[in-house]
Amino acid sequence: MKRYFLTGIVVLIPLVITVWVLRLIVETLDQTLFLLPASLRPEALFGMHIPGLGVLVALLIVMATGIVAANLLGRRLLKLGEDLVGRIPVVNSIYTGVKQVSDTLFSGSGQAFRKVLLIRYPHGNSWAMAFQTGMPSGEVADKLGAPHVSVYIPTTPNPTSGFFLMVPCSDVIELDISVEDALKHIISMGVVATPSDNPPS
Repeated sequence: MKRYFLTGIVVLIPLVITVWVLRLIVETLDQTLFLLPASLRPEALFGMHIPGLGVLVALLIVMATGIVAANLLGRRLLKLGEDLVGRIPVVNSIYTGVKQVSDTLFSGSGQAFRKVLLIRYPHGNSWAMAFQTGMPSGEVADKLGAPHVSVYIPTTPNPTSGFFLMVPCSDVIELDISVEDALKHIISMGVVATPSDNPPS
């Protein structure tokens, strides 16, 4: 009985967590329907709530924004909007910080989260997986002297929280694995093994 119970848990836990995460995403994106006038919402048009319709609306908004921002007129409007936001004290700080992070993470030429590293953390006798986020620059780099690398160390099992560190390049080991494989290894607490170029025969 115990063996069957444990087998059932192993099978059901990934399914339940996957359904829960997908439901959370759909319910969150469904909130975009509140951007529509009340007369155009599914409740008014069809007399019922349609789960997942907000996902489609959110995708359409993102695509439309991308199309507008990609042309010359859209870039000018975006620049005008950013200049306007830049004049609002508190909003300026928030928007600028978020924009710099998003530009770094989603830029095709950026180096953020492109490399998986091993660093000594939290002490010299243990190792942790980390993601390279960049290189220190300006006064920070001058004060550090020797070349350093900026890294993000995700926590387990929630990788959205973690620690930002600057460590010497000489103390870093670069891994030849993808960010996705590293995240699977971290989230599973090491249960899911990282791929190997030389699997055992």
